[in-house]
Amino acid sequence: MNNNQGAIIIGAGIAGLAAAIRLAVKGYKVNVFEKNPTAGGKIAQYSSKGYRFDAGPSLFTLPEKIEELFFLAGENTGDHFRYHKLETVCRYFFADGTVIDSFSDPEKFAAEMHHKTGENPENIISYLKKAKALYGFSSEIFIDNSFHKLSNYYTNKAFRKAGLKLWKLDPFFTMHQRNTRSFQSGKTIQLFDRYATYNGSSPYKTPATLKIIAHLEHNLGAYFPEKGMYDIAVQLQKLAERKGVVFHFNTIVEEVLFEGRQVSGVIAGGKPYRATVVVNDSDVATFYSTLMPEKKIPKRVLKGDRSTSAMIFYWGMKNTFSTLKLHNILFSNNYPEEFDHLFQKKTITSDPTIYIFISKKLVVSDAPEGKENWFVMINTPEDTGQDWSYLVRIARENIRNKIKKQLAVDVNDFIETEHVVTPKEIEKNTLSYHGSLYGSSSNSQFA
Repeated sequence: MNNNQGAIIIGAGIAGLAAAIRLAVKGYKVNVFEKNPTAGGKIAQYSSKGYRFDAGPSLFTLPEKIEELFFLAGENTGDHFRYHKLETVCRYFFADGTVIDSFSDPEKFAAEMHHKTGENPENIISYLKKAKALYGFSSEIFIDNSFHKLSNYYTNKAFRKAGLKLWKLDPFFTMHQRNTRSFQSGKTIQLFDRYATYNGSSPYKTPATLKIIAHLEHNLGAYFPEKGMYDIAVQLQKLAERKGVVFHFNTIVEEVLFEGRQVSGVIAGGKPYRATVVVNDSDVATFYSTLMPEKKIPKRVLKGDRSTSAMIFYWGMKNTFSTLKLHNILFSNNYPEEFDHLFQKKTITSDPTIYIFISKKLVVSDAPEGKENWFVMINTPEDTGQDWSYLVRIARENIRNKIKKQLAVDVNDFIETEHVVTPKEIEKNTLSYHGSLYGSSSNSQFA
């Protein structure tokens, strides 16, 4: 048996990489086990015929969290990883032809909303100020401290203070209810309702607490790496290796080992590895069901709705399109129906909200000259046995028709390469339970 009195990380996603760096800086001998051939987890990349696609997450906020890792490791972030702030976070297209640019500057964004929808600018500014205050209050609880142990609630000052001011978290209204009370325009409400989807939830169910996401985009700002999102994974892996972290790629962890009630290591690739610390950076439901089958899965892990998954079309487009920005949203004309299909009917609607991400807008090497790399995504339910081949055909046609109607572009005239990912592939590639991108959804009051 390998005598490794150090730390083991299960999964080389971004959280796993961050944990590995932090533990290595503290002096642990760190081994990271990853079933895939590369690090990054859901932050991955795909290439075809001269096109490169960031295959997973595409919105970059809180870059200081990356800088903190380099600082802890005694290095300068700018020597390895560079990024820029976005002036326009996203361009929104509505069914009636309205186009709204979502600016990172709150005042400019409020003016845009007033000009395009008639929304009172003060409503926007007030909402974002409240979101900022909520973030300052909630981050002390949920980000800067561990919330997984009940004992922490009684021993930590921030948790005790939260108990006295629970109303500040705004948990008693859904996001949609809060937005309806905050704004006059239906378009403004829909735009802010969308933030529930950032962790795979429904604005009609998730608590208004998640309005803090608007603070990240409009008060703190959104950013983009000079070399694309995948460079985050590349640079964090290199940083970890410089700190002595050892990576074991193409290696599946089969079991978590215990000595009594204490975790003592893992079996990976058929070999036992001992460690005093084991950190899991894989889907929690998958972790319990496959790596600790004899342990009882906590009810909260499988309770309630699973988060949404996604269907993604990676299209190499033999043209450029000035109408589109880096991030683009074509809204459904019936948002309640879309979420009813996702969470109740467990299928896709004929009028889905479409997200189009084009990294070529900022990373010129991501597509040949005069061409663009379109990452086209719609939300889907998790995999419960649907016929995904059929749904891909239906979705492709619905997406084509919607883009043709709203952008006056027939994508069939320009697609020269296509790759499609469904919840089935997402589960296979990332071990996400049933392909849910974010595990459990936040579709309950205290999710």
